[in-house]
Amino acid sequence: MKSIFSITSLLLILILNACGSSNTLPADLFEIKLAGNKTEFQQNESVGISLKNKKGIEVDNVSYTINDQPLKVENDQIVLDMPHLGEKTITATISYEGKTGNIEKHIKILAAKGPEVYTYEIINEFPHDQKAFTQGLEFYKDTLYESTGRKGQSFLRKFDFKTGKVFKQIDLDKQYFGEGLTILNDKIYMLTWQSGLGFIYDVNSLEKIDSFQYGTSKEGWGLTNDGKRLYKSDGSEKIWLLNPETLVEEDHIETVTNKSIFNKTNELEYVDGLIYANVWQKESMMIIDAVSGAIIGVINFGGLKDKVTKHADLDVLNGVAYNPKRGTFFVTGKNWDKLFEVKILKK
Repeated sequence: MKSIFSITSLLLILILNACGSSNTLPADLFEIKLAGNKTEFQQNESVGISLKNKKGIEVDNVSYTINDQPLKVENDQIVLDMPHLGEKTITATISYEGKTGNIEKHIKILAAKGPEVYTYEIINEFPHDQKAFTQGLEFYKDTLYESTGRKGQSFLRKFDFKTGKVFKQIDLDKQYFGEGLTILNDKIYMLTWQSGLGFIYDVNSLEKIDSFQYGTSKEGWGLTNDGKRLYKSDGSEKIWLLNPETLVEEDHIETVTNKSIFNKTNELEYVDGLIYANVWQKESMMIIDAVSGAIIGVINFGGLKDKVTKHADLDVLNGVAYNPKRGTFFVTGKNWDKLFEVKILKK
């Protein structure tokens, strides 16, 4: 009886050995190893990479990609010089035993250096509607356009920034909570918060001409443009790049410092390759590289809120617009009675 059991056990072992790795997942056989076992790196950092072969299986070939883009390996080193920062996936494609399999390694690529600190100088103060729960602010041909929030109180208007005189205003339906706006090719693009819907208006008449639905982005927060594409924040670490004709979210950047991924981006303004972004619930603003997502500067607007009239509905700093003719920024807040023209200064 013992002899039969031994023969059976031996046959089972032989069968398992014959099967080799045929029924084994690639992740059970291999592992991507990065120098220092780190998962967070700085942009342009050179990192050692290798393939850990857990079972000693003969490997015919291995190649690497990062977010589906080829990754060049020289002397067992890779350079993390990706144009976009944030969360990435390294994939190893391995040929072995007549098969091909993939394994993955999730990493974060952060900014090469920390953000610089900026402050502000007030150039002028102008009147602002205290009842405006400001969400979006943008100049277009020297006229200031503003969008506001809260259900039942949301509107879109254009006005004279010097006097506060309203040229035209339309109210949103009571079901919508208005958010950021931007203007491109005589069209105003305006977001709503949690309805998954944006609207398009004629810049002159403010007549609604179309609407669009969000894609993967979670919500509608801030909006700006670089003359070709729209940039949309949604309260996450991502800023989405939209095609202005199709409104498809074609790409995204992630906002990062040299230490972490940051997810508090709110109202946006694009100027010369940089995105100036309000930090949600903070009296500060980020300066973001529009290509990489690196936060290269932080503007401290502390003390500005103290210069407006105190009242029960007074809320946080929000709203940033650049005036190209004057070369200055205009900032305000939710239910602030003043609009400030400022210069941004390195501290």
